[in-house]
Amino acid sequence: MDPITVLSTRLGEHLRRFNAQVTTAESCTGGGIAEAITRVPGSSAWFEAGYVTYSNAQKTRQLGVPESLFAQVGAVSQEVVEAMARGAQTASGARFAVAVSGVAGPDGGSPAKPVGTVWLAWADGIHVCSERRHFDGDREAVRRQTVIAALDGLLQLGAE
Repeated sequence: MDPITVLSTRLGEHLRRFNAQVTTAESCTGGGIAEAITRVPGSSAWFEAGYVTYSNAQKTRQLGVPESLFAQVGAVSQEVVEAMARGAQTASGARFAVAVSGVAGPDGGSPAKPVGTVWLAWADGIHVCSERRHFDGDREAVRRQTVIAALDGLLQLGAE
């Protein structure tokens, strides 16, 4: 079985035990995390909503990310993904959330944020934790590795 499907199945099992739901706030993965979660039969019991907020305007409009953050730290930043995670929780009412924003490539990188740079944030209803990762490979590889890291982080967050 595909590693993403394995992680999604495990996540569903844990969320079902907690009687909890999860939401996603995605930029660089374009809905890939939500797709991974909902490929599992029965996922309507634990998946509340997915937000694909590719533009900064939608991060603000749908998730309440302060517009000023984009000028201060950029969309690919700890502050933005943490705000995305909190915003997705607020908008959806889900207990758990994951948010991602990154530079999947092949363009868009900079010396400070090269292609493959991704910020991820996870929220459990009370706490938010985040980390910066760098993934190698082409656009598809970066996005796939981001989905895996996002799902794995949800499992580590307390869903186990």
